Amino acid sequence: MLAHNWRRILARAWSVRLMALALLFIIIEPIYTFVAATWVAKNIYIQLGMSIVTGLLAVAAIIARIFVQQKVSGDLNGKPPQEG
Repeated sequence: MLAHNWRRILARAWSVRLMALALLFIIIEPIYTFVAATWVAKNIYIQLGMSIVTGLLAVAAIIARIFVQQKVSGDLNGKPPQEG
C-alpha cells in the first residue's frame, strides 16, 4: 500500500537517494571497464573501489530504509502527519 504522501517520501527519503547513487555506480562500472579495456590498461584497484562503493551504498540504503525518517514519513502509529 502506498503512503498518502509518497511523492514527498520519494523526494526526501535517504534510502531512495542512496539507492539512486548506487544505481549510478552500477551504471558507471561497466562503462569504465569497457573504456579501460579499450584505451588503457585495466586498473584492478579502481574496479575494486567502485564495487566496494556500490556495495556500501546499497548497505547504507538498506539501513536508511530500516530507520524511521519521522520528518518525511509521519507519526510512528500510522497516522498521516498533521498539516498546517
